[in-house]
Amino acid sequence: MSKRATATGILGSALAAVALASCGGDDQSSSDRGLPQGSEKVKLEPANFTTKIDNPYLPMAPGARWEYRETDTEGADEKVVITVTDETKKLANGVTVRVVRDAVMEGGKPAEVEHDWFAQDKKGNVWFFGGETRKYENGKLASRESFEAGVKGADAGVMMPANPEAGVSYRQEYMKGSAEDYAEIMTVGEERVDVPAGFFNRIVLTRDLNRLEPKVQETKYYQRGVGVVLTMNVNEPGARAVLVKYTPGR
Repeated sequence: MSKRATATGILGSALAAVALASCGGDDQSSSDRGLPQGSEKVKLEPANFTTKIDNPYLPMAPGARWEYRETDTEGADEKVVITVTDETKKLANGVTVRVVRDAVMEGGKPAEVEHDWFAQDKKGNVWFFGGETRKYENGKLASRESFEAGVKGADAGVMMPANPEAGVSYRQEYMKGSAEDYAEIMTVGEERVDVPAGFFNRIVLTRDLNRLEPKVQETKYYQRGVGVVLTMNVNEPGARAVLVKYTPGR
């Protein structure tokens, strides 16, 4: 499953992780924080996780909804809607996760629909455990893919640390040869973003990279109390996803 410059790619999914030596972050510091690194195995105790996700930079209360406009260098313009559902799911590794629906719409019809799985640990780190993706052509199901932490060599990763600080790096997910993404926090509180949903100035800026596609980089802007407000593809100027509307959950 490849990472889009949007939606779950926006919230931080799609499936990936990597050895972080090339990131430039302080791996030892990140490891000391309990953040996963590279291909290392992590032992996850189900009792340490909750589906109540209230990390201020990636809140996922049931009913929360983000609407994005995604554009690329070729002029394509898509609508992406992410919704935190009431649904939970118990995975094979014993962790119960919150299901988040991510839909890409083209001409009013779904082009791609993901159901992604997140949970928060006791420290407040938001983890990504995988998900299911369905792609459509002319309104009909064309393909289906899935990724589940703990199954067939897949491992979970972190999407947002409890206490983000510049220089901290972490893997987002891992499956050798198919999902190897990681992220580094670049700045905290220094950036300002003006998008259709409003003006935001309490930003955590991350750089997301993919070991399997080292030339591909994305920057993501997380607003405190909202989540991702802007995603930009560094390698393709003009390719971005901007927040159009945000509805808090309950």
